[in-house]
Amino acid sequence: MIQLHCTKKLFEKLPLRDGGRLKNKKPNLYPANDVPETLLSGWHANLLILQRRQCVLFVHDATRFPVFVPALKKSDFAELDFWFSDGFMNTLLKTGVDEALMDRAHSALGPLVCDTICDRSVQGTMNQMAQSIEHMLWYDNVSILDIAPNRTGAWLADRPCLAKGVKRCIWPMQAMHELLDSHTDMHPSTGYGPG
Repeated sequence: MIQLHCTKKLFEKLPLRDGGRLKNKKPNLYPANDVPETLLSGWHANLLILQRRQCVLFVHDATRFPVFVPALKKSDFAELDFWFSDGFMNTLLKTGVDEALMDRAHSALGPLVCDTICDRSVQGTMNQMAQSIEHMLWYDNVSILDIAPNRTGAWLADRPCLAKGVKRCIWPMQAMHELLDSHTDMHPSTGYGPG
């Protein structure tokens, strides 16, 4: 599973089961029982309203790696597992990782389990990234529907971020690549450790 810490604004939009799992309408690829947290667990997410469109910005707690999902409709929130996984894999691909890291990342994906426990340091990074997206839309005079979300995520990942308790800057793209590269002992089919 992937722990997702949502802002109150986003949490209220999500159709959730007991335990924080999404009420998916389409068949779910993940087991119904509780599975352990994966390598990729620990994300924050916020609902952004950009040009009157509902968008979600995800930021990984440890690496500050962003995933941007624009123009969601009400029915899309039940399928946030899919939108997150698709956005993450496409953004990761856009950052230039090799096939081995893509496979490792794919095997570490899991169902989102949502709560409202938030870290202010990660929220600060998320707010800065949201402001960068808003500025880009205004400066380039472009519609939210015309931007490529994976390119936007890769653009946000290629800049330094500060984090509370960390003495040097975090470069999200490099940090995510290092996180995935450091876990070579994961079981290839589950992503949960030696099998």
